[in-house]
Amino acid sequence: MLSNFLKVNSRTIGPIRTFATKNGEVKITFKKADSYLCDGPANTTTTNKEELMNYFTEMTRMRKLETVADGLYKKKLIRGFCHLYNGQEAVCAGLEYSVTKEDHIITAYRDHTYMLSRGATPEEIFAELLMKETGCSKGKGGSMHMFTRNFYGGNGIVGAQCPVGTGIAFAQKYNKTGNVCLTLYGDGAANQGQLFEAFNMAELWKLPVIFVCENNHYGMGTSQKRAAAGHDFYTRAHYIPGLKVDGMDIFAVREAGKYAADWARAGKGPMVLEMDTYRYVGHSMSDPGITYRTREEINSVRQNRDPIENLRNIILANKFATEDELTTIEDTVKQEMDVAADKAIAAPFPQAKELYTNVYIQEVPIRGVELSNSFKP
Repeated sequence: MLSNFLKVNSRTIGPIRTFATKNGEVKITFKKADSYLCDGPANTTTTNKEELMNYFTEMTRMRKLETVADGLYKKKLIRGFCHLYNGQEAVCAGLEYSVTKEDHIITAYRDHTYMLSRGATPEEIFAELLMKETGCSKGKGGSMHMFTRNFYGGNGIVGAQCPVGTGIAFAQKYNKTGNVCLTLYGDGAANQGQLFEAFNMAELWKLPVIFVCENNHYGMGTSQKRAAAGHDFYTRAHYIPGLKVDGMDIFAVREAGKYAADWARAGKGPMVLEMDTYRYVGHSMSDPGITYRTREEINSVRQNRDPIENLRNIILANKFATEDELTTIEDTVKQEMDVAADKAIAAPFPQAKELYTNVYIQEVPIRGVELSNSFKP
């Protein structure tokens, strides 16, 4: 069989054999979203071989990225906070495929895969994690503060990105761009007062913002059952329509995202999407993740709901690829991530003078000090 190169989002990631046998569209049925103040999307859609292979590859890249980050942290090459996304890939990938690159995304500190989906390279991401000058934030942001085009982080304060995302949506409406802003937060932030202030303003002004609650069921080490008096986060805004979505199924996420984006672009205002998802790892690298839940619970989700395995099963069932071909993709992605990590490790740290740059947009003199002495380190 002839070999070629797999291209995903215009990136060539390595040689693979050509895929065998079957083309054409297939119909996908998924769990219908629970809806509030709206009809919601249908629970069927169509896909094809190209889409499925792209989705499988991108979600595999996300997981391998986090696996390598996990290893770098355990080697003490990454310091400080580090929050991994393993298990939640269908949310990130599904949302990315539901909007355009001209739309905007802002999230909390579990942000590495969103950088990848928005177009950042693995090397830029690893370099930032490693505090290197070639990182996306020049080594100054670390795990929690990453930025790229139309992606506004990576925010370390719980829930604080929600009013910022609302402001980004206001800018879209004010400038008549026709774009939307996906504003993500976790179930641990769902009780934050600033979120409800953002809900209120977004609905009053009919802003094109989609609030996305990534409900992985544990805010740090606390179950949502112990933290929230009401567990239907998609109805929390009362006056804003919402959907509860199977966040482990990329097609359920994609169709809900499209539905919400169309709603917002039509001038109907905001929508709340609750993604029922799950993280396999602890809240952060310092959390083993098994003191407040059982290994059996984690393994059950892995075995029955894993988003990548779900795609693998669809691909194999429709004979779009063989097991060997999917393994080749996984091996190629692993090589991509390992090479990127090695380059990031070899990159230099920022120079000491960088401590004094990019602190303010404009230099602000110190009160009571001669202007000529204000900016001396």
